[in-house]
Amino acid sequence: MGFAEELFMNLVEVISAGFMIFGGSLPYIPQYLKMRQENSSEGFSLKVCLVLLTANILRIAFWFGKFYETPLLIQSVVMILTMLFMLEVCVKLRKEQTLTSNRRKSFSDFNVGDFWNWTTFSDYLQCVISMVAVISLLTYIFVENTAYIETIGTLSLCTESTLALPQLFKNFTSGSTQGMSVKMVMLWFLGDSFKTLYFIIRSAPLQFLMCGSIQTLVDLMIFYQVLTYSDHKP
Repeated sequence: MGFAEELFMNLVEVISAGFMIFGGSLPYIPQYLKMRQENSSEGFSLKVCLVLLTANILRIAFWFGKFYETPLLIQSVVMILTMLFMLEVCVKLRKEQTLTSNRRKSFSDFNVGDFWNWTTFSDYLQCVISMVAVISLLTYIFVENTAYIETIGTLSLCTESTLALPQLFKNFTSGSTQGMSVKMVMLWFLGDSFKTLYFIIRSAPLQFLMCGSIQTLVDLMIFYQVLTYSDHKP
C-alpha cells in the first residue's frame, strides 16, 4: 500500500470514528430547534432520554469488563451529556404547565406513577446519579464475573435498540407526529444504518449488530407513521 493510499485509509478511519462519536447526538439538534421554535416539547417523548441514558450507562460499565473500541466508549459519554441537555430543555419548556398542576412531582417521593414525569430537572438528575451509583457498585463487585459483564452488555444494547419505541408509541397513542422533527428521524435512520455497517466491518460484538439492526427497523416504522398521519406538519 502506497503512502497516499495509507493516508486516505487513515483519514477514512478518523472520519468514521468521529462520526461514531458525535453522529448519535446530531439528530437531536433539529428536534431541539423545533421545540424552541414551537416553545413546546409535547411532540418529543422524554422516555427517549431515559432509554439512551440507561443504555449508555450500562455500555460504559460493560467496557470495564470487556474492552471495545474507544470511539464507542466516548460516544456513550457524549450521548449521556446530550440527553441531560435535552432533558433540561424539555423540563424548562414544560415548567409553566407543571407549575399549574395540583402537586409537585419529585423523585424523592418514590411514587411509581410519577416515574420519569417529575417537576424539575434536578429530580431527573438525582435518578441518573442513583442509577450510576448502583451500576458502578455492582460492576465493581462483579467485574471479574463473565456472566455479569455479558449480561449488562446485552442489556445495554437491547435497551438502546428500543430507543425509538417511546417515540413510536407516543405517535401511535396521539395519532399524530405533530411536534416531532422528521429531520431527527431521518438522522436516526442514517446514523443507525451507518452504525450497523460500521459494526459489521469492524467485527464488533454481536450485541452491537443486533442493536443497530433493530433500531433501523423501528426508524422505518416511524417514517411510515409520518406518511400515515396526514395532520403532520414538517
